[in-house]
Amino acid sequence: MKTISLKNRGYNLLGLAVATAIAGQVGTVSADLGADITDAFKNGKAYGDFRLRYEMVDQDNTAKDADALTLRSRLGYVTGDVQGFSAGIEFEDSRTIAGMDDYNDTNGHNSDYSVIADPETTELDQGYVQYKNDLVKAKVGRQVIALDNQRFVGHVGWRQDRQVFDASSITVTPVKGLTAQYAYLSKRNRVFGEEKDIDSKDHLINVGYKTPFGKVTGYAYLLEEDNTSEESYDTYGVRFAGKKEINTDLNALYTAEYAMQDYSEVGQTDRDTDYMNFELGADYKGVTAKLGYEVLGSDDGQKGFATPLATGHKFNGWTDQFLGTPAQGLVDLSFTVTGKVAGLKLLATYHEFEADDSTATIDDLGSELDLLVAKKFNETYSAGIKYAMYSAGDVAAGKVDTDKGWLWVSAKF
Repeated sequence: MKTISLKNRGYNLLGLAVATAIAGQVGTVSADLGADITDAFKNGKAYGDFRLRYEMVDQDNTAKDADALTLRSRLGYVTGDVQGFSAGIEFEDSRTIAGMDDYNDTNGHNSDYSVIADPETTELDQGYVQYKNDLVKAKVGRQVIALDNQRFVGHVGWRQDRQVFDASSITVTPVKGLTAQYAYLSKRNRVFGEEKDIDSKDHLINVGYKTPFGKVTGYAYLLEEDNTSEESYDTYGVRFAGKKEINTDLNALYTAEYAMQDYSEVGQTDRDTDYMNFELGADYKGVTAKLGYEVLGSDDGQKGFATPLATGHKFNGWTDQFLGTPAQGLVDLSFTVTGKVAGLKLLATYHEFEADDSTATIDDLGSELDLLVAKKFNETYSAGIKYAMYSAGDVAAGKVDTDKGWLWVSAKF
């Protein structure tokens, strides 16, 4: 009996789903379609999004201290609807300003400096056609995809060239509270510029249901690079996150998540790893305190649990020491306090890192303190400053003391 692989049938399955979703609309398209399309362009919306940011990196190694002043500009246009159809296009540009480009952009520029992963680039950030009604939303083209808290799939919006995907996606809401999402990705347009984009054959499946106590989500992320290595990560997991009102001033916050991952690559031994995340916190009159315990497991110290499509900067410290999980895995015990004072958002997080599968020389993976002050002035303007300080642990772990700082202003129109 022949087995049909899901990984080789992504476009066929999604094409069938999209066709089914829109079939009922074909016979109802207005006879005056031309006028409808003209109105859709007239009723569309143009927008701009700009962020000017200074970033510095100081590391206790041979790399020179890095400084970058960059401007990220996005200009886009979204049409109005025509029988549920619409389209969008967006361009993104990242430039250094005032010649302040003393940094390693990961593409060969100033490789003797510390890394700031904001290369100069001009790209098509989004370009898609979408169909939407009360039941379904289907989109084909280059697009942003962010699932749950972006731990596994996100847009990496912190970097100036954010991550987007060439994809076909569909979201269905058959009943209130239930959402099912599927996407097939043919290309990962990553934060490092076009030179490091990756052709892929990725399948994303995410089904969530909202209960009175929180949202339950089950997911399967089947990732495969479309190249000679055919490196793949198949991840299956379940997540529960929510909050419970204790009284008018106090809410309890909680999250529990587990996933298992199978890794394979041509010529390499397959590896199996696990992921766990637990969070418990409280929000009292707008001040939130949260304790987190996250484990990215290891397979006998040979391979760590990986999240190649994640918005990694959100997790495991802002100095980005653990964007790639060490072979020994990672255990991250964190404590976060956030709130507002005089209109300023304040946040502080402390991380304590250790290996999941420790050895005689690698156990302590260091610690980090992250601090943030941000201000949203109105719907258009905002600004912020943040600082991150990483203290290295065991020398054999290959990490060094690292300080990073950022200062930015942004405007959206």
